[in-house]
Amino acid sequence: MSPYAHDDRVMVSPRYMAGAGDRIADVIGPLIHLFEWNHEHDAATGYVKVDSPDGSLFVDFAPLHPLGRWLTVAHHEPYWEVMFSREAPLEAVAAVTQALPQLLGDARHADRIPITDMPLDQLAELNGWSAEDSLLTSPDLYCRLEHTPGEETAWQVEHVCHEGAPLATFTQDTPECLVRNFFAYLAAPMAVERVFSDIPPSTRRGHTALITPVRGAPVRPHLHRALAQLDRPGRRR
Repeated sequence: MSPYAHDDRVMVSPRYMAGAGDRIADVIGPLIHLFEWNHEHDAATGYVKVDSPDGSLFVDFAPLHPLGRWLTVAHHEPYWEVMFSREAPLEAVAAVTQALPQLLGDARHADRIPITDMPLDQLAELNGWSAEDSLLTSPDLYCRLEHTPGEETAWQVEHVCHEGAPLATFTQDTPECLVRNFFAYLAAPMAVERVFSDIPPSTRRGHTALITPVRGAPVRPHLHRALAQLDRPGRRR
């Protein structure tokens, strides 16, 4: 029997075992509130569409996607696409979306939103991952990032407990800085906070992840409350 209740908040490591979490506001909110990107929000489905001011970048959040591909980033001319599944930690997803304005030359808040220039193999070594040819593998062998430059999907992040549903995919022409940012936050050893019921069942049942209690931590808004904040009166669109 688990020592945690359904709604207990806990700390989980490694991050790639923690599931998405409930910090979708960190993924979408800065684009809207800090960088004034346009957005549409369907309160009935939770769907959110965010567009860059120049119309070249689009971020779609679809929490009810039947295949679990709940967040995509798409760029036009050249076309490239990044897809995240609902098991990808939102801390790593936010490291990608918050960096998007800098790709378009908007350097506001760049001091608060870092873009790593450390190569992927060095990031892997720093965090205890192995690097062999075009494959980076986590210390427990559960998670890996594969680079296949000759394929349409140039980078793919997979987890053995979610076989057939990659945590993230990056097509050709995706700026590698976005891959580096995602991987840096995915592989970092620091634990992330989750509601116990939000942790993937494979993590709760297994013995490879470390789950510890959070004591006295404030409760962050759940998904529907985070999305509701997008439509508060007085927010710019």
